[in-house]
Amino acid sequence: MSRMLRVGGMVPLTTIDYPGQLACVLFCQGCAWRCRYCHNPQLIPPRGTEEVDWRRVTAFLQRRQDLLDAVVFSGGEPTLQEGLAGAMDEVREMGFRIGLHSAGIKPGAFARALTGADWVGFDVKALPEDCQAITRVGGSGNANWHSLEHLLNSGVDYECRTTVHWHLIDPARLLILGRRLSELGVKRFAVQLVRTERMLDPLLPTVSVQTLLSETWAAMRELFPTFVLRG
Repeated sequence: MSRMLRVGGMVPLTTIDYPGQLACVLFCQGCAWRCRYCHNPQLIPPRGTEEVDWRRVTAFLQRRQDLLDAVVFSGGEPTLQEGLAGAMDEVREMGFRIGLHSAGIKPGAFARALTGADWVGFDVKALPEDCQAITRVGGSGNANWHSLEHLLNSGVDYECRTTVHWHLIDPARLLILGRRLSELGVKRFAVQLVRTERMLDPLLPTVSVQTLLSETWAAMRELFPTFVLRG
């Protein structure tokens, strides 16, 4: 089944996609949401134009068994692919830790994928009531937060993170989001300021600037044992 995993691209070496680990990132093809700020729109279609054959992926990983610590399944949305579980098993058998980047688009599929992961980078899109304005898909807020519950109940190590374009979320809403996550018991939260050089929605402003944010970041640091600001 793992040979059916559709990989739209890969990064052979990264130090930032799985904390504390030297990792390879596999960008799984396909996503059911249409996030306005998405900077990898080529990964949205179920089939990509430049997919990497799974046999080529495993051959590469076999050559890197003594050099890499982990493999991260990213996307797109990896949990939408039926071949994910088999691919995770195959990679683990090579001795690698397994990282997963996901927004939990389908909570049931996400819950199943959690059983094969050592660490999860979980995309909290926004407050549940605000998610559709970002994803442009109805019901995405409920799905995103239901999957978050699965994650927090799983015992799997994780980081929750939110990508911020100030046209889509303002500092006040972001702080409300942070408080709600803290109340749920989230321990590590990262805010990622959007990369505006390439976004799915051409109507979204390419300048995302907000001033006087020092109080917002200070409040976030009080809410979480670990708070990270990126970008």
